[in-house]
Amino acid sequence: MAASVSLLLEFGGGAELLFDGVKKHNVTLPLQPEPWDVRRLLMWIKGNMLKERPELFIQGDSVRPGILVLINDADWELMGELDYTLQNQDNVVFISTLHGG
Repeated sequence: MAASVSLLLEFGGGAELLFDGVKKHNVTLPLQPEPWDVRRLLMWIKGNMLKERPELFIQGDSVRPGILVLINDADWELMGELDYTLQNQDNVVFISTLHGG
């Protein structure tokens, strides 16, 4: 059984509005048999944290286009995107680059 994983999740650029306006969340993911990856994290966020309009954050099993994802200050594209295995104390940042007009 994999150990629990504690993360700092940050939301910005307007994405925080989907999370009651709170930008920083310290979370501990529950124990599960498989290691936590970003794909599972997104489904956990959708089920446990998103307060409204999940379609503005999630599309399919990933973030919707226009949301920049950083893992420990690096673009998640360099880290394997959805398949990156989360490590204890990782910092995952979601920044919306979409602005209404």
